[in-house]
Amino acid sequence: MAAAEPTLDPAPARHVGEVFLAFLKQGLTAFGGPVAHLGYFRREFVERRGWLTEAAFADLLALAQFLPGPASSQLGMAIGLRRAGCAGMLAAWIGFTLPAALAMIALAYLAPAVSQTWGEGWLHGLKIAAAAVVIQALIAMARTLAVGPIRAGMAIGAGVGLLIAHGTGSIAQIFALVAGGLFGLVWLKQDPTPQTPDDPATHFVPRSVSIGALVVFGLLLAVLPFAAAWLSSPTLGLASVFYRTGSLVFGGGHVVLPLLERDIVGRGWLDQDTFLSGYGMVQALPGPLFAFAGFVGASQDYARAGWSGGLLALVAIFLPSLLLVLGVLPFWDRLKAYPAARGAMAGVNAVVVGLLGAALWQPVLTSTVVRLSDWALVAAAWLFLSVAKLPPWLVVIGFAVATGVMTKVAI
Repeated sequence: MAAAEPTLDPAPARHVGEVFLAFLKQGLTAFGGPVAHLGYFRREFVERRGWLTEAAFADLLALAQFLPGPASSQLGMAIGLRRAGCAGMLAAWIGFTLPAALAMIALAYLAPAVSQTWGEGWLHGLKIAAAAVVIQALIAMARTLAVGPIRAGMAIGAGVGLLIAHGTGSIAQIFALVAGGLFGLVWLKQDPTPQTPDDPATHFVPRSVSIGALVVFGLLLAVLPFAAAWLSSPTLGLASVFYRTGSLVFGGGHVVLPLLERDIVGRGWLDQDTFLSGYGMVQALPGPLFAFAGFVGASQDYARAGWSGGLLALVAIFLPSLLLVLGVLPFWDRLKAYPAARGAMAGVNAVVVGLLGAALWQPVLTSTVVRLSDWALVAAAWLFLSVAKLPPWLVVIGFAVATGVMTKVAI
């Protein structure tokens, strides 16, 4: 007799409000970026609240790092799912994302007024800080994802190739990611990878629900671009770009920068200065870096949707993560044991380092460093972040105010 399929227990529904408030607290206080978020989550949900064991936390963290998308947000979704089912997963995402999302949409409206009052100096300071943040992220990712001659060679090759192909849109990036997965499948599948413990309590989603989530994920990825073109719908076009970005972001939230830049700035939907200044602003906020989508969606000229465009961009960029966490969770124990899967992911992650490196040069540095003194400012910002260990929000605000004041005084 076949074993009964697991079912979602309705009992945890009483925990939904508790999940929302717990993650809202994280969304209001979790400064420092994705790596810091993981530490906050462990302290809050393993040590303080006891919602899951160390083994369960390690298992869900490995899943979040394996999937494309923002690792800290996906870990939060998985914790919410484990605690209170599908409603808990949504509550965790909304609670963690809401503060930064609202702030970024509001900043999309306020930025032009601030520019008129303070001039363009404060925007230049945001771009300087953003460049330093990207340099810091690139160094950290290279140390973990591009170790050894094979991975380093893949990263360098991908970076050079993407710089040569600059201006071709996201096709070159997609090709590089696919090539990285294939190279990793061949050359890195025997790479030693620490095994994470299994925790049966995290794998209770019915397979029918998971398969349905994976089917919806694939259909939206394939159909949205064609539906947008066929219906000539700016709204669907905007949703398509952000959904595809959310589906292809491997290696951490900072990789959203090059993916969105190619599709948003490359198509003329938003000017590069505003785009990079928004990326600088999100570094000063707690919560996920993907909240940057709210700023871009509310600021872009293509759909001219304002705040509703910001909300659409946020839903579209996070939706792949929601579907993938729900879809892959029941198969995770088996999937993580395959050397081929680990090798393909190692190859993709190596290419991601090159992708971020190419973005650091074009557009970040080429549009930020316009005079020799700008190199000194970028170096100073990096030293404050990496050597002095100042929090990113303080560096961002400090450089925005300092360059704004210096510009006003010079005038």
